[in-house]
Amino acid sequence: MMKYPNIEAERARAQMPKATLAQSIGVTVDTMRNWQNDRTEIPVSKLVAMAEIFNVSTDYLLGRTNVAARQTA
Repeated sequence: MMKYPNIEAERARAQMPKATLAQSIGVTVDTMRNWQNDRTEIPVSKLVAMAEIFNVSTDYLLGRTNVAARQTA
């Protein structure tokens, strides 16, 4: 079971391949897979980077809230 379904949902919503997301935050697809399978923890810096890419809160990506809380400029 995937630990952080909101990360995958946002990636799919953005139509962003896994490899593209991984490259944009400076990790490998295998590293992301380890996060999703709860083998390793997501570094805060990578979580913040993903939140910025998807324009959502870190709490949303971690599943602590169901509200994406997208920022408006």
